Amino acid sequence: MANYDAGSVANKSKRSARIFSDLNLDFQQNTATKDIQKIEDVEAVKRSVKNLVSLNFYEKPFHPEIGSNIRGMLFENITPQISHFIGKQIEMLIKNYEPRCRLVEVANRPNLDRNGYSVSVSFYVVNNPNPVTVESFLERLR
Repeated sequence: MANYDAGSVANKSKRSARIFSDLNLDFQQNTATKDIQKIEDVEAVKRSVKNLVSLNFYEKPFHPEIGSNIRGMLFENITPQISHFIGKQIEMLIKNYEPRCRLVEVANRPNLDRNGYSVSVSFYVVNNPNPVTVESFLERLR
């Protein structure tokens, strides 16, 4: 059984008003132009959501207000209250700083064995009718 990610399909519709693009942070080279590859549409928004979740305050140049204290909350004891607060922080981040997506749900589950949280963010990208899910595992690092 193959996994199909409807969010990985690019939005190449003629009715689309805008095409979102971003640099590929893996810095892979485009073979035709010898420049850095770019990612478009759904993949660009998915990358932006992942970056927002991992961003701390004062890490984005010239925008110290963008970010959250999720990294600091990972050092707290794993409780239902902290899990709820992490989910609310992620919701607030995406609603305030990512205008290209319409948030559906943020689900996070504590994983006591790995000492972290499994986070799943579901949203719709503007100009794309398919729902997109971004999954990540948040754990503290020294």
